[in-house]
Amino acid sequence: MNAIDGRDLDLNLLRVLVAVADAGSVTAAASRLYLTQSAVSAALKRLTTAVGAPLLVKEGRGVALTSRGRRLVDRARPHLDALVRAALDGAEVGSSASATRVVRLGLSDSAESWLLAPLLARLAKSGPAVRIVVVPVQFRTVGEALARGQVELAITVADELPAGLTRRALFHGDFVCLFDPRVAEIGRTLDRARYLAHEHVIVSYNGDLRGVIEDRFGASRNVRVSVPTFTSIGAIVEGSALLATVPRLVAADIRRTRPALATRPVPFPLEGSAIELLGRAALADDEVIQALVAHIDAIASCIAREADGRARQKASKRPPVRR
Repeated sequence: MNAIDGRDLDLNLLRVLVAVADAGSVTAAASRLYLTQSAVSAALKRLTTAVGAPLLVKEGRGVALTSRGRRLVDRARPHLDALVRAALDGAEVGSSASATRVVRLGLSDSAESWLLAPLLARLAKSGPAVRIVVVPVQFRTVGEALARGQVELAITVADELPAGLTRRALFHGDFVCLFDPRVAEIGRTLDRARYLAHEHVIVSYNGDLRGVIEDRFGASRNVRVSVPTFTSIGAIVEGSALLATVPRLVAADIRRTRPALATRPVPFPLEGSAIELLGRAALADDEVIQALVAHIDAIASCIAREADGRARQKASKRPPVRR
């Protein structure tokens, strides 16, 4: 058997194996888990590869466990049984199972910066008692992560989603230019020509030198460095002459720990995409998920009100239109 690094083994795969063992077939297990048959088959294939030994064999119209599969199910079941009962039998939130409930939350790196701290604070104050596992997602990966049950909820920008998933806009984010005024010569205003000529650090999920400005406006910036996430943007910008175009919420989070940095408006009509709350329709009546959604809605509402206030303030500063 191959050695398995437990940190890389998705425990949801064990839940799928237990469900297949109980149901006796992949089709029946998929129905119980609210997944497609292909998703269950893919999960079993991944687990078999990780274990390094066959876990199931065909038997009649269904499947049966191999001896290795039986040993794995027997060892995994005591640890998964409480969670499986909660998911499949509708256990009450107040039961002992809820005390150890683990919720996998898919977050883009930008969403993590504004959501996670206030969410944990609200959970500590008013519950429910859950443990949160954050799974990194972005617009290309979030649909598959939800469809396969790798996450129960997700917050990110999203493209088209598979059937059986839900989506709802929380608010529209906007962007700002982040820089270090001690080094970068930006001035009080930044026009397009100076913006494009200035050296930039960008975030590219494609691993190239294109970002949101290039994709939306066909413009070409003087990109010095491209990184895959917003995590290191603050450290890169501070002490350098580089300019970063980031979501306003990310910039605010960075400036809390790096107050010397400053922001300017982006000299393009760059409206942010809707930040969406995504979930699985099958979990819509889950009381723990409902409680988490209520907390997320409250946090997002505060952000939306602040954004509306900024928009009204900006509108009030515009010169009157002469007729």
